[in-house]
Amino acid sequence: MRTALRLVQAEGIDAVSMRRLAAEFDTGPASFYAHVANKDELLQLMFDEMCGLVDIPELDPPRWKEQIKQLARAGHAAMIAHNDLARAALATIPSGPNALRISDAMLGMVLAGGVPPRIGSWALDRIFLYITADAYEYSIWRRQPESNSQQYLAYLREIPADVYPNLVEHADVLVGGGPEARFELGLELLVDGLDKYAASES
Repeated sequence: MRTALRLVQAEGIDAVSMRRLAAEFDTGPASFYAHVANKDELLQLMFDEMCGLVDIPELDPPRWKEQIKQLARAGHAAMIAHNDLARAALATIPSGPNALRISDAMLGMVLAGGVPPRIGSWALDRIFLYITADAYEYSIWRRQPESNSQQYLAYLREIPADVYPNLVEHADVLVGGGPEARFELGLELLVDGLDKYAASES
């Protein structure tokens, strides 16, 4: 798994195959199929190995929201550090021991804030979807020319203001801000929104 993670960091998820990984060990793919059924299973194992790199803070109930954000940031950073590996977690339910450890810890943080189990469980799903999708999009975005955003800004400045008044007036803001700042805003919106349910008994 560590060898596979090095491959994905260097070349991306599409470069990882049973044949390529076998070549790294100077053997044939057949020897790997004795341990891993297919590439999908390999990717799930790789994702769980990556999850094992995420530090989980010890639960501190009064700081439950900040701890959720801390854990989300750590998971997001781990995904970004591994190129486009986040793609392996989309439309799946990561269920390896390391992924479960993170899920259990974050659910405990949500519950410590007094959020009902149903809302907390669904919030957990939404938070993980957010950080995974954001990390995957970032892996695509960072391969794009930096001029793309400037081209979009120039385009917004050319569209008719009488038809799109808000887009034209706020074009600089729409394009401004780096991915880190935008990620933080989204995380705050998700986590701070749980306050609405913290005192609920439903």
